[in-house]
Amino acid sequence: MIKKISIEDLIPGMYVHDLNCGWMEHPFLTNTFLVDGKARIAKIRSLGVQELYIDTERGLDLPYAPTIEEVEEKLQQQMDNLGEEEEETLESISLGNLREEAPRAKKLHFEANQIIQTLMRDVRIGAAVEIGRMEQLTESMIDSIFLNQSAMLPLTALKRHDTYTFEHSVSACALMIAFARRLGMSRQIIRDLALGALMHDVGKAKIPDSILNKPGPLTDLEFARMKQHAIYSVEILEKAGNVSSIALQIAAQHHERYDGSGYPKKLKNEGLSIYGKMASIVDVYDAISSNRVYHRGMRPSEALKKLLEWSEFHFDPKLVHSFIRAIGIYPSGSLVRLESGRLAVVRNQNESNLLRPVVTVIYHTHKMQYLPPQQIDLTSGADKIVSYEDFSRWKIDPVPWLPA
Repeated sequence: MIKKISIEDLIPGMYVHDLNCGWMEHPFLTNTFLVDGKARIAKIRSLGVQELYIDTERGLDLPYAPTIEEVEEKLQQQMDNLGEEEEETLESISLGNLREEAPRAKKLHFEANQIIQTLMRDVRIGAAVEIGRMEQLTESMIDSIFLNQSAMLPLTALKRHDTYTFEHSVSACALMIAFARRLGMSRQIIRDLALGALMHDVGKAKIPDSILNKPGPLTDLEFARMKQHAIYSVEILEKAGNVSSIALQIAAQHHERYDGSGYPKKLKNEGLSIYGKMASIVDVYDAISSNRVYHRGMRPSEALKKLLEWSEFHFDPKLVHSFIRAIGIYPSGSLVRLESGRLAVVRNQNESNLLRPVVTVIYHTHKMQYLPPQQIDLTSGADKIVSYEDFSRWKIDPVPWLPA
């Protein structure tokens, strides 16, 4: 039986099923292992782990600890509540024509990845950073997301292992724009946030590829070197000049955590800016929902539930709630199963009820066959989502079903 326990209850003889720190590179060969002594517990604690999962069939039990099923049920209820609640302080976000914006967003997304790849190469050889070019790019991304974020946000899920670092930067920028817009921030602040998110990982250009793309766990020395990238990012942006304090805060604080367990300065809630807190949420969401060299990414809705779970310690809970509302309980581009047994791709969010987005029906699970694409607004009550699905499980290529 898999159970969730506090780090305070971890003792030798227990078997760790999941360290529950999916955003973090750590020195253990695997997430599952027998706790063989107090030194191992101290090592886990040093990572900032507050809660973790144990396997009671392979190690000692903690009778009163909740099962993973109970934890999941509670998180799903919290997600459902978020989907049905309305944020009274924010204006409704109108959506422009998705069909018109989709091809522009696709072209812009491709160009953005190329620009960031060039930027990282230039930094690696010591060339000057062209901030003006980056600002032009962020303006275009803001325009696209303000018109209809469902055109670009689904593209953030499409990443390749060998170009993850570049694509992650573009994805973080797009997600940050949608997040800041949901919070009702001004256009100027959103510009600064977008630039910071786009360049938050530029310091990784100074980290060897052997560490960045290592297919296994990092050694203590490698992990220490990896942590330096946040410092390098700030140095590079400061050297470039004309970069706002907001953008610098994002670069400096995107790996800090609400409870002080992050790096490089172990800042806590009071010492973090709202922009740094936002960046940590965006950075982790995109990281854990992406396929990497060393792990398979979570489905978007599962990644959102993880953020919700981790917000008890590591992230600002109110900001996590706003981020979930910003991209949707079932993010655009997600594959979902409907009560009728059909599969559908989420097309657009409905502000009035995030549990009932606009979807395009494409497949029937009972008949095991594709259906003529049909767009349905689930607020009509014609059908409803019962679960999130994985494209790979059904051998469906997501690309043809994204807005185009």
